[in-house]
Amino acid sequence: MKITQYEVFYFLGIGGIGMSALARYFRSQGKEVMGYDRTSTPLTTELEMEGIAVHFDDTVLEIPNIVKLTDKSKVLVVYTPAIPKDSSELNWFLGNEYTMMKRSQVLGMITEDTKTIAVAGTHGKTTTSALIAHILTHSGVGCNAFLGGIASNYETNLLLSTSADWTVVEADEYDRSFLTLSPTISIITSTDADHLDIYGSHDYMIESFNLFAQKLKAGGSLFYKAGLPVDRDAMPENTNTCTYTINDSADFRARDIRIENGNYHFTFQTPEMKWEGLVLGLPGRHNVENAVAACAVAVQLGLSEDQVRAALASFKGVKRRFEYHIRRSDLVLIDDYAHHPEELRACIQSVRELYPDKIITGIFQPHLFSRTRDFADEFAKSLSLLDEVILLPIYPARELPMPGIDSQMLLDKIPEMTKQLLQKSELLAELRSKPREVIVMLGAGDIDALVSPVAKAFM
Repeated sequence: MKITQYEVFYFLGIGGIGMSALARYFRSQGKEVMGYDRTSTPLTTELEMEGIAVHFDDTVLEIPNIVKLTDKSKVLVVYTPAIPKDSSELNWFLGNEYTMMKRSQVLGMITEDTKTIAVAGTHGKTTTSALIAHILTHSGVGCNAFLGGIASNYETNLLLSTSADWTVVEADEYDRSFLTLSPTISIITSTDADHLDIYGSHDYMIESFNLFAQKLKAGGSLFYKAGLPVDRDAMPENTNTCTYTINDSADFRARDIRIENGNYHFTFQTPEMKWEGLVLGLPGRHNVENAVAACAVAVQLGLSEDQVRAALASFKGVKRRFEYHIRRSDLVLIDDYAHHPEELRACIQSVRELYPDKIITGIFQPHLFSRTRDFADEFAKSLSLLDEVILLPIYPARELPMPGIDSQMLLDKIPEMTKQLLQKSELLAELRSKPREVIVMLGAGDIDALVSPVAKAFM
């Protein structure tokens, strides 16, 4: 059955960034859309304002009558793996034999009839996919885009075009979700160990990334960061495989990287030509690398240097990806989604490069007990790049506490420096207690709810 043949779409976990993009898409198609999530957030409020019914109690009584009364063959229940297995609603739908699909399956069905650009990677995929979508939109080519973050240029995670041939998607490695896709163009930004609670080992995760690479359609192209363990010999026939980088030799690379007035300037080099003096309106060397991948895709699609140059300069980034909230000479406040040791390192090094003479205070909320356990030493090493560390309690997300795994354990592993563990309620008073120069708020949990109060405290 084609995805368009369903009339009612019910989302379990509708407030997730990927789920909400799908909900918005089906709403734009004139479908009946509604769903459940455990807490109200600014994003769920936006969905409600757009005409999507959302409730926050996990009870069958809250499921709208239109779901219960519509012919089951016309109802699709979309769920996220983050929904607990003992969820009342989940089990009611299972017990009543509704058609149920994971978010990734639905995304795969939406994209099966379009030319798809899929961006995968343990980090970098959200910014890279948003930048590619922006280049296509800004240049007039257009695209439909399902993004894993709110693109600041458009204030949404869903871009729509009635005439575009291309769909841009973020290919999520969690739970091997990206294996539902069959892209025309694939990008792999990174394969650092993560989600070991799902994969069990880094080797198994890398195997899954290679399976994703091999899902490429005939005649398609794979772009991956030079040095990643991609098995080029296993790629399908009649596909192209290219590398990109900012450090070493590759098919596509950045050269002459420099900072001017807080912006990164660089030369984009290909085997045939180079574009000099490109300006990226987004901080960080890691984002220059993301831009190289996006430029490589643009070249593949035949876009001109002028089109790409203008799009790069106008790109405002993604919410919670190195997002400035205060940018004054006496104080800088940055919010970043970093929740993996490598993401922390890249973010902190970028801050250090931009503000080499400033004292940098990092506030980090670890995300997941299992991730904190698996990468405690690596987290400690990355956090030690700061001048001052403030840790918040671990955000559990889908997990239950684990004995001996907490923020105090992580704090003890950080080398001797200015460091402390605070409750969220104590943070504002501590930040006000002495002058700060650069504050970076880091994490993928609910630390973002503290950003606005911190910003207001220093206005």
